[in-house]
Amino acid sequence: MSPSPDALLRFAEALCDLARPIALRHFRTALDIVTKADESPVTVADRAIEAALRAEIEARFPEHGVFGEEMGVKLGSGTTWVIDPIDGTKSFVTGLPLFGTLIALCENDRPVLGAIDMPALGERWTGGPWGATFNGAPARASRCERLGEARFFTTSPEAFRGADEAILRRFTERTAIRRYGGDCYIYGLLASGHCDLVVECGLQPYDFAALVPVIEAAGGIVTDWAGEALTLRSEGRILAAATRQLHAEALALIAG
Repeated sequence: MSPSPDALLRFAEALCDLARPIALRHFRTALDIVTKADESPVTVADRAIEAALRAEIEARFPEHGVFGEEMGVKLGSGTTWVIDPIDGTKSFVTGLPLFGTLIALCENDRPVLGAIDMPALGERWTGGPWGATFNGAPARASRCERLGEARFFTTSPEAFRGADEAILRRFTERTAIRRYGGDCYIYGLLASGHCDLVVECGLQPYDFAALVPVIEAAGGIVTDWAGEALTLRSEGRILAAATRQLHAEALALIAG
């Protein structure tokens, strides 16, 4: 018999509980940093967290697949756990507490359960069939419907290059407030109503899979830049909005 949504949520939260002390043990310590082929940093903490989470998943659900940032893909039954051990490694290695552990459960490539855990802040969002929560209490996106009133976030303007740079400029010109940085944290802020709009590019499935169920369960909408649902096969241009009206206006702005 398949585990219930409640059982899967408890397991995802247990994975977060496992990852958090590992991250904190290494946070703000001297770390050896390796630069990967995509020029992103990785530390011993990333690898230790992913190894611990994979071992736990494979012990509990040996038939499930696992897709992790550092250790690749283990194929499974069509149900796949997606792990980003430290999302925001640049924050992590510079002592900024805006890094998180991301855990998603996907069915046939579609995210259905997500957890965003912020170890240094003691904050956690979850999302799935039960709804969205922030530290165990209900989370709800804002009711913002217009770009001109939106609080706009993106992690790094440096990610927008070529034609994408012009798209970013249009958003910075049309929105009410602009903030930069934060990685997965800004999606949690959207789910809790503190941010209205996030636009990003260059993300990988382990960067966004956990965010989708959280935002959707909080009443928001998150798609690619064409308005298509996100799956593990999506190419990494992300548009997340608090309401469908705001999302539609943002899609039109992207299209030019």
